[in-house]
Amino acid sequence: MVAKAQAHGRVPAVQAAIFRADRPLWTMQVGTTGNDTALDEQTQFRIGSVTKTFTAVLVLQCRDDGLLDLDDPISRHLDVPALGQATVRTLLAHTAGYQREPYGDVWDTMLAPDAAELLDDLARCERVLAPGRRFHYSNLGFAVLGQLVARLRGSSWEQLVIDRVTTPLGLASITVQPTGRAAVGHLVDAYSDHVRPEPATDFKGVGPAAQLWGTATDLAKWAAFLNDPATVDPDGAVLSATTLEEMRWPHTTSEEAVWASGMGLGLMLAPGSGRVLQVGHYGAMPGFLAAVFGQRGGADTPRGFGAAVLGSAGNGDTVIELVHQLLTKSVELDPAEIAPWHPGEPVPTQYRSVLGRWWSEGFEHEFHWRNGALQSRAAGAPAGRPPSVFALVDGDPDLLRTVSGRECGELLRLTRDAAGEVVRMNWATYRFTRAQETFDGINVSHG
Repeated sequence: MVAKAQAHGRVPAVQAAIFRADRPLWTMQVGTTGNDTALDEQTQFRIGSVTKTFTAVLVLQCRDDGLLDLDDPISRHLDVPALGQATVRTLLAHTAGYQREPYGDVWDTMLAPDAAELLDDLARCERVLAPGRRFHYSNLGFAVLGQLVARLRGSSWEQLVIDRVTTPLGLASITVQPTGRAAVGHLVDAYSDHVRPEPATDFKGVGPAAQLWGTATDLAKWAAFLNDPATVDPDGAVLSATTLEEMRWPHTTSEEAVWASGMGLGLMLAPGSGRVLQVGHYGAMPGFLAAVFGQRGGADTPRGFGAAVLGSAGNGDTVIELVHQLLTKSVELDPAEIAPWHPGEPVPTQYRSVLGRWWSEGFEHEFHWRNGALQSRAAGAPAGRPPSVFALVDGDPDLLRTVSGRECGELLRLTRDAAGEVVRMNWATYRFTRAQETFDGINVSHG
């Protein structure tokens, strides 16, 4: 598959890797670097907008450390009177309405502003859409977010990437500037086999949107971290699993009519059949394309699963689709091992009378005790649909909160009879009874 993508896409160099927590690392590279270094696993490629995922993690670190709120306007932390009412959240999800690029013809002159110029020039930039109206991709927005985290941390964005992300995760190949082992980026002639090198660029103040370089090996690991951090960062040293779950939640679709892709908080989302979700980002810079995605969900998806494909041609778009093909084919040919079921502990006495079928709004629901917690599913729900899971509230055995699944965040209140048996429940205030009842409490079966 990698060889076909390189040959059919006419890409001078393609580098690919698959990271799985349950298997050895898989890598492959095809082609030549365009210079006097050999193409191997250590060859760096420019990753373009995959950089945004690193900036997004830095932003969420600031939130978790109490330095900002996602609904803060940017002007609360940066001196930017123009466009400063945009919130951190809308910039992360590309719904702030900022114009796509910084002020000026950056892609014509190839001259990017430094950090100070970037913020000063906001007064000359447009808000092209109303805030929150729809998805509109903006490099400018992520450049501003990079300056935001630098200001809050009292450091540079470049140093923060190293200190707070790549070093803790052991991603040594990911650097702000290319090392001596970097491939040359090319434009391939559409009508011949000639290739021409693209100019090297330093994006300075726009760096938080597209500056980084790296290898497929480290980026496949990064993709696994974004999708299943417990396998790459079990102690949550970089970011907690709950925060990454928040980042993966869809905030907008990229199109109105075809919901084939969407955006979380700095992460691109590609849903598939069988409740599979691929999460990551694409990248494009002069002479380079990158695709870095991981996969979660689905019956056969392994833990800690990510893939990266990097190419040295700005018009070699076979790189983009290949990452999804590799994830899909890896699961198809080598599905995750099926963990054996083991008997568990007895159900706590106070919840035995909760188990079984209940009725609400005319529909049946099943309550189970699984993995040490009370769970609920609609009767007949597809097997792959996650259940609702409940946890105690302040130790009260009759008051539980939904911590995942349907009605997440809502309370479940248990009502008992004199013998201590649960005879009624209220979930999100809706009544649950053992028999099917109308809303005014009449048993339908009794006529």
